[in-house]
Amino acid sequence: MLPRRLARAQSGKAQPLGPSKVPITLDVNGKQHLLKLEPRVTLLQALREHLHLTGTKRTCDHGECGACTVLMDGRAVCSCMTLAADAQGKKIVTIEGLAQGKALTRLQKAFVDHDGLQCGFCTPGMIMSLKALFDQHPRASSAQIKTAIAGNYCRCGALPNILKAATAVARG
Repeated sequence: MLPRRLARAQSGKAQPLGPSKVPITLDVNGKQHLLKLEPRVTLLQALREHLHLTGTKRTCDHGECGACTVLMDGRAVCSCMTLAADAQGKKIVTIEGLAQGKALTRLQKAFVDHDGLQCGFCTPGMIMSLKALFDQHPRASSAQIKTAIAGNYCRCGALPNILKAATAVARG
């Protein structure tokens, strides 16, 4: 038997979530995760604090730096600005979900080959933003590459090498 709140929601009379913890199911890296979270929990918090996927970085909490970028249904999104409850029913991919075992993707390998990860803090967000781009435009132009990572900040100076890595992937 369904709880009354869930039964009303399924009947089309949606009730607001919270303020207490509610069940939330997230599809992350191809696995379903049932969590009990307060509705105010962001996707970033759910990933890092509840699923222990720490590749996605917490930096600004304002959607300005790109360190928390993940893919949601193939689109690059700032997970610090996305509520976990709003990510239900969507496919979430984090940096941990890209490699197949120890085999890096072509994009990840390009970052290594072109030294595009000096301190590494921005690397996951950069890679996820570029993955979203290359999934849509495999032969992306230099302008498209720069636009795709425009919301990602690199503070250590690896940006020229990140652009070289992305250009190498775009050229095939």
